Amino acid sequence: MFTRLSIPTPFQIGPVNAYLSGATLVDPGPGSEEAWAALLDGLEARGLGPADVEQVLVTHPHPDHFGLARRLREEGARVVASPTTAAIIADFEARLDHEQSFFVDFFERHGMARSTAETVTDLPESFLSVAPSVETDAELDDGETVEVDGLDLTAESVAGHAPGETIFTFETDGGERALVGDQVLADITPNPLLQPPAEGEGGEERPRVLPAFNRSLERLRAREFDRLLPGHREEIEDPSARIAEILAAHDERTENVKTLVDGPTTAFEVMEGLFDDLPATEYFSAMSEAVGHLDVLEARGEVEPRERGGLVVYEEVTA
Repeated sequence: MFTRLSIPTPFQIGPVNAYLSGATLVDPGPGSEEAWAALLDGLEARGLGPADVEQVLVTHPHPDHFGLARRLREEGARVVASPTTAAIIADFEARLDHEQSFFVDFFERHGMARSTAETVTDLPESFLSVAPSVETDAELDDGETVEVDGLDLTAESVAGHAPGETIFTFETDGGERALVGDQVLADITPNPLLQPPAEGEGGEERPRVLPAFNRSLERLRAREFDRLLPGHREEIEDPSARIAEILAAHDERTENVKTLVDGPTTAFEVMEGLFDDLPATEYFSAMSEAVGHLDVLEARGEVEPRERGGLVVYEEVTA
């Protein structure tokens, strides 16, 4: 039903998978000229032009997945996303400002030098060139459906990888399948990136993304999908087995992190223990991993965060 188009991105992960069915395109790719040219080539090879795309579905608000939505909307397509994704992609620059203002202080409190934290949080500004903001024409809540080429797709909210992440499930003769964005990938263990508290909700805590991601994966594994269509790399032909591998990798890393908590330990020290000689460009994802696994250990009651001299330090909970 869906044809995969490989769209280049400027990111380390490589090309993104855009999926075409009838006049619907899922996750069109980043807003670069290179990506636009590749998308036009892919459409032309199937006898289509950009004006023939009537509907764009967005799984989550990362630039490599929604960046070309604005250009296709200008060609006449309607854009469909979850309410949270819609709010972010409507003003992506404002979302980035919100993240930057939160994470400079957050990283400093978790052991990173403030000057380094400022550099790390400034780096994503380069994303703006491939992430033009776009209005959404239809918002899909959890459980609502959208018609694609005569078939109903059900939007299902999933947690962890990105705010507003949505998968689209559908029935085929082979069983139940899903377009899963970056929630499950074939040969990469997805790294749920840290998220700030929701805007405009004073006192709201930041989401604990990795514990939520693990719970979401457990639910998806129990569904026993026939096949998953991911946002990057190859299709997943044995979804339950692949999800089990990801969960096992998460568990192993969590145990590694636990061994690094030796006396009062900051998240930055955990990050340094996990990774050697990281460039600053990788610090955000690396801190996401360190803090995420500390969150898992905290939820299990195995470590406890404490304020000490203006820093957040983690200590092992002893019986």
